[in-house]
Order: sequence, then structure tokens, then C-alpha cells
Amino acid sequence: MDYNNDELNAIREGVRALCAEFPAEYWRKLDEQKGFPEAFVAAMTEAGWLSAMIPEEYGGSGLGLAEASVILEEVNRCGGNSGTIHGQMYNMFTLLRNGSDEQKSYYLPKLASGELRLQSMGVTEPTTGTDTTKIKTTAVRRGDKYVINGQKVWISRVQHSDLMILLARTTPLAEVKKKSEGMSIFLVDLREAIGNGLTVQPIANMVNHETNELFFDNLEIPASSLIGEEGKGFRYILDGLNAERTLIAAECIGDGRWFIEKASAYARDRVVFGRPIGQNQGVQFPIAKAHIEVEAADLMRWRACEQYDRGENAGASANMAKYLAAEASWAAANACLQTHGGFGFANEYDVERKFRETRLYQVAPISTNLIMSYVAEHLLELPRSF
Repeated sequence: MDYNNDELNAIREGVRALCAEFPAEYWRKLDEQKGFPEAFVAAMTEAGWLSAMIPEEYGGSGLGLAEASVILEEVNRCGGNSGTIHGQMYNMFTLLRNGSDEQKSYYLPKLASGELRLQSMGVTEPTTGTDTTKIKTTAVRRGDKYVINGQKVWISRVQHSDLMILLARTTPLAEVKKKSEGMSIFLVDLREAIGNGLTVQPIANMVNHETNELFFDNLEIPASSLIGEEGKGFRYILDGLNAERTLIAAECIGDGRWFIEKASAYARDRVVFGRPIGQNQGVQFPIAKAHIEVEAADLMRWRACEQYDRGENAGASANMAKYLAAEASWAAANACLQTHGGFGFANEYDVERKFRETRLYQVAPISTNLIMSYVAEHLLELPRSF
């Protein structure tokens, strides 16, 4: 893939121009207030960046995962937090690839225009974590409705989303031949659900990331909320998760480049003992190493994008891209903080904010340990470890 072509460069320039209207002070203030970047999300929507992957027939630009990854990368590279917008991008793939013509015709134009937001995905549960096949949330068909009962945790941006992709078990685990069967995907209208069977409990956390615990108590949703075939939800969700992991990799690459550029600039300008600190190998080597690792992760990101956009199984590449990029951004974050010394802890330098934000990707949306297990089992044919 030519990742330096005119189209991708035009996207980079466009996103950078928009992000210039939301400087470090904007993100710093939001972080202090635990606020949501409404103005930024509105600007990204109006500019068409959040509808880039929606087909032209539905009001979007019809671009692929590669282009989407550049959008999110540039937001983070400019010092912003693309975690506030990435949900709509990867959640949209689930609807795009598996939704009915009626669902796509109704929802996609509204998502493209910004009339609706699809920022949330409800998969993780308190007692199952990443063991998705063991989820306990159920969806029982009763006439022309499904009744939802159960609990979800770490579900992001519910307060700023109109719709949510929900994974629930429609056939009891004891009644299926394979534990990955019997789960289904639904498109839940949060505007109608909250307060009518769905309760949202915010979770305070170390980064300004809006996330919640959800409680479903006989929530009724129309049967038309089902996406694709009943019982095939796990397969559908995996397709969306591969897109998610690739996009997260791009965000980490954006973070990594922000840290490297920030550290390099400071190391050139900061003079101690009569010389720039960047002249010292003990300072420059960690930055150089981080740069090498970010560039290597970037190559795997493009491989995952290329496979995904061709319709191939991108599972291995998406997982490895996410692992490499998360490791690289975390190394770059540590190098940047160390380069700044005490000033790295000062809010005004923004290093500590970005340091906290990029640390999240060692854990979410999939932990580095689970990626190791995936590679061992699926690529190296080692016995399943869990």
C-alpha cells in the first residue's frame, strides 16, 4: 500500500487544519473539567470526517479503513484525543457489513449528517471481561420485541450517543454446539432505552474517557433492532473488532509521533551544563528507539488496513498492529516524560495528559496478554491457553 499518496496526504492536511482550531489549551481545559469535546465532535462531523467510511449513496465519502486510520492518527498527533470520536467509525462497520438494506437506508444518512451518533458498543461484562462467549446478558424474543436483561461495563460515550451496538445471548450457552454460537447483535436506540429498562452508571477513571456500567432490566426493543441473523452476532462483532484494533493502532501511532516530536523539540532547546540535553546519548537514544518502534508499528497498521479493505481476514494483522503500536506509544510516552524531567508532570506541557491517555491502550480495547494468546494459538498452533 502506498501510504504516502496524494489522497492520504490531503486527508492529513485537512484533519490538521481542523485540529489547529482546537489547540492544546482546549484539550487541557476539558481534561481538568472532565468535559466532553462537543465543539470538536461537531466540527469533525460537519467537515465530513466521521462519515468518511459511509458509502456515497448514504451521504458519506465511501472511503476505507486506511483513510479512517489516518483521520484518527492525525487527531492524536495534533495533541487531541480521538477516543472521543473513534466509536462511530468502527461501530459503523458492523452496521455497514451486516445490517439490512432497510437499516442502512434509515440510519446511515442520519449518521452521515450528524443527526444521529453511533458512538457506543456494549460487549464487555463485569464477570466475563474478554471471555466474550460467556456473556450473561440475554435477549429473549417475545412477539415483535426482544426483552433484554443483564449488565455491561466499560461502555463508552453512552451520554453522547444516540445508538449503541449491543451483543446479547439469544440462545442459552448450554443449548449451543459451539460457545461462539447463540449470540446476536442489536442496534439499541439509547434515547428510548435509558430510563425505560436501561440504567447508566458513570465510572470515574484516571483519564477523561466517558465510560459507564449499564444495567438492563426487562428493556424492550423492537425485533427490527436485530442486525443480521439471530445467533451470528459473535462472528459479526469480531469483524468490527478487527476494524477497532486497527484504528486503535493508528491512534497509538499518532500518540507516539506526538511524544517523539515533543521530546525532540524539548531536547533540542533545553540547555543544561552548557549544552542541549539532546546532545547526550542517554537522552537521545530512548527517543530514537521509540521512533524506530513507532515506524515499525506503522507498517503493520498498513498491512491490517489493506487486508481489511480487501475483505480478507485481518484478525492476525489487526491484533499485531494494535500490540506493536500500543507498545511503541507507551515507550514514546515514557521517553518524552523522562526527557522533560519535572516539567513533564506539569499540566501546561500536556505530556502528563497524553501519558495517561496512551497508557489505556495497553489494556483496552484488548489487553496485550490476550493478543499474545491469539498469536500463540492461531499463528503458532500452540495449545489454547484459556
